[in-house]
Amino acid sequence: MYLSICCCFLLWAPALTLKNLNYSVPEEQGAGTVIGNIGKDARLQPGLPPAERGGGGGGGRSKSGSYRVLENSAPHLLDVDADSGLLYTKQRIDRESLCRHNAKCQLSLEVFANDKEICMIKVEIQDINDNAPSFPSDQIEMDISENAAPGTRFPLTSAHDPDAGENGLRTYLLTRDDHGLFALDVKSRGDGTKFPELVIQKALDREQQNHHTLVLTALDGGDPPRSATVQINVKVIDSNDNSPVFEAPSYLVELPENAPLGTVVIDLNATDADEGPNGEVLYSFSSYVPDRVRELFSIDPKTGLIRVKGNLDYEENGMLEIDVQARDLGPNPIPAHCKVTVKLIDRNDNAPSIGFVSVRQGALSEAAPPGTVIALVRVTDRDSGKNGQLQCRVLGGGGTGGGGGLGGPGGSVPFKLEENYDNFYTVVTDRPLDRETQDEYNVTIVARDGGSPPLNSTKSFAVKILDENDNPPRFTKGLYVLQVHENNIPGEYLGSVLAQDPDLGQNGTVSYSILPSHIGDVSIYTYVSVNPTNGAIYALRSFNYEQTKAFEFKVLAKDSGAPAHLESNATVRVTVLDVNDNAPVIVLPTLQNDTAELQVPRNAGLGYLVSTVRALDSDFGESGRLTYEIVDGNDDHLFEIDPSSGEIRTLHPFWEDVTPVVELVVKVTDHGKPTLSAVAKLIIRSVSGSLPEGVPRVNGEQHHWDMSLPLIVTLSTISIILLAAMITIAVKCKRENKEIRTYNCRIAEYSHPQLGGGKGKKKKINKNDIMLVQSEVEERNAMNVMNVVSSPSLATSPMYFDYQTRLPLSSPRSEVMYLKPASNNLTVPQGHAGCHTSFTGQGTNASETPATRMSIIQ
Repeated sequence: MYLSICCCFLLWAPALTLKNLNYSVPEEQGAGTVIGNIGKDARLQPGLPPAERGGGGGGGRSKSGSYRVLENSAPHLLDVDADSGLLYTKQRIDRESLCRHNAKCQLSLEVFANDKEICMIKVEIQDINDNAPSFPSDQIEMDISENAAPGTRFPLTSAHDPDAGENGLRTYLLTRDDHGLFALDVKSRGDGTKFPELVIQKALDREQQNHHTLVLTALDGGDPPRSATVQINVKVIDSNDNSPVFEAPSYLVELPENAPLGTVVIDLNATDADEGPNGEVLYSFSSYVPDRVRELFSIDPKTGLIRVKGNLDYEENGMLEIDVQARDLGPNPIPAHCKVTVKLIDRNDNAPSIGFVSVRQGALSEAAPPGTVIALVRVTDRDSGKNGQLQCRVLGGGGTGGGGGLGGPGGSVPFKLEENYDNFYTVVTDRPLDRETQDEYNVTIVARDGGSPPLNSTKSFAVKILDENDNPPRFTKGLYVLQVHENNIPGEYLGSVLAQDPDLGQNGTVSYSILPSHIGDVSIYTYVSVNPTNGAIYALRSFNYEQTKAFEFKVLAKDSGAPAHLESNATVRVTVLDVNDNAPVIVLPTLQNDTAELQVPRNAGLGYLVSTVRALDSDFGESGRLTYEIVDGNDDHLFEIDPSSGEIRTLHPFWEDVTPVVELVVKVTDHGKPTLSAVAKLIIRSVSGSLPEGVPRVNGEQHHWDMSLPLIVTLSTISIILLAAMITIAVKCKRENKEIRTYNCRIAEYSHPQLGGGKGKKKKINKNDIMLVQSEVEERNAMNVMNVVSSPSLATSPMYFDYQTRLPLSSPRSEVMYLKPASNNLTVPQGHAGCHTSFTGQGTNASETPATRMSIIQ
């Protein structure tokens, strides 16, 4: 067995290649004959184990091995072992019955190997000389007129040899008689077949010999050659003077392949100069005309008109030869011969044929790079010339192959065709894919030939796009603004954030979390939380507007894609809305059981500043803006209060004449929603003369010069005396306490003489007698506090007092000053005036009883 292997490699994709293998095998081999090893001959890499291989592919049978037959032109004769890749015969092959009309007998297979490579296999069936030539009959009877001139030719019946090539019919031999009257001329037709002609060498003489016996031998080209013989009986008859004559020895006719039945091919005309029966001509096909010609054409024996009898096919045979003879009806006719050559003109009667050799199984990843192969396609057309020239493209795509693209829209499908080899095309991606834009394509292959009019064919297949994690979550907003009222309930829903991911499955599943941050020194995780599934944000504490007005944090959105997740973040700003949750608190004047007693000298005059009501509210904005009003006790309109500052002034110059004691109810109201308020009762008493020392007083802004002159002189004198006394006491205190002047101090007061003890003695204050007390720290620790210590006359008091108040440095008016009792270990003499200084320290304890407090006006 002769084996010829020719491998031609064509790399058309990184994971899919096309290889050509050519084999030959002699005919008549028995079943199971191994023709070749595809894996070895194509140098293929070993495939996957059977458990890891899947089915699929184009035509042919599906097997679980490494080799799958996609197409097989003779599945009953050849097959491929799915595991070993051996190409073998399934039964005895007879070339003559398989390829009766073709000189070259060839079978084809397409094999998909290892799911990576396609092998195009062609197997030529080699002819062996297993058939001898044969003649249609054992004898040939011929009548030749004695007046046939030397050189006259008589076609003889051809022998047939089903073998091809060298084993087919090669030549003819003529065994002549001893007289050398005849010769043999062997000629060839257009298709290569040979036929013999008997040629008269010398003039015949019927009277000398009226019968000749010749032997015609047909030989093939085998080694050794085979032969067949036929006996030719030549009868020499009396002459018929004239033979028919054709107008030309040969004719050439062009005929379209789709010519309808009955179409006239040619009207032959042969003339005979004789008269009567000797001049009447009959037409017929020569005896050696092939049977296929007799099936396709007919000839009228009287007129010589040749017509189309069967369906002509250019693809089957583009040129046909018809041998015609004409003979008269006279005795001993000598026929005339001519040859009609019919050349068929190809018509575009075959549409292109599209076949999918292999299509990618499963979905195509959207991350596949441009040029990724998704299908192998073969496009053929049986027509020739322009009718067989193909133009192919992907419908809607941008790629073309085979000599140009088709008309129509382009760019809608991200695929194109690339021409490879022998009418094979690969469908590859033309640009990056995006599943979010389109997740499935219906890829249509369009093939058009160059005929007029052209014929088209289409074939489609579906391509699904597999999702990849190529899109990060995207928030609908870059900044989310949420609002919550203060004093909210922990766990209250504040709002939601939303991030969308167009990917599928885990690639599009979004989870939320809060990025680490701090508000001051406190972690954001103690303020808010976020639901990881739906992005809902909840408060973890109750917010206080007075402490926190707004805060920001970042929320992270992360998908669950693999191998790496994608993420993005957005800012959330939470604004705390103020709620009127703090009522005003009256801090001036000092209240005891919500009541304060104020003393106003008689004849104070119109507009006298009785007192200033001061209230504090921890709220902000409208909730912290206060309004003061007198709600009761001012029926006679003796006093008025400033709604903004809270200053109470006299409206009547002689109010004490109306009533010596007035009980005013003052109300302080904020502007929140709902409003909150505080109420205090102020008892205003009229006193004669000047106010006692230590009693708060504030001079009015208006001076009333209508007062009596003695009162003015008295007040002036008292003021001068008091000023001189204060200067004297201050100088003396400075001298006695110079050792501790760097300290903030409280003034210890002298105790008065003991009962029954004679003259009192002054006790000098030592450094050890000084007690330092820290003032109470405000909640905000934002302002300095000044304590004012005052020492009124305490002639009858068994204890000393510490006068303190917290005075914000930024406050225009004084606030409450408290008296704090100290240990009763010092005595103060009668009429001793104390000194005062300022210091910063701890404020008065809130637990002190109201009886120990006293307010003054600074």
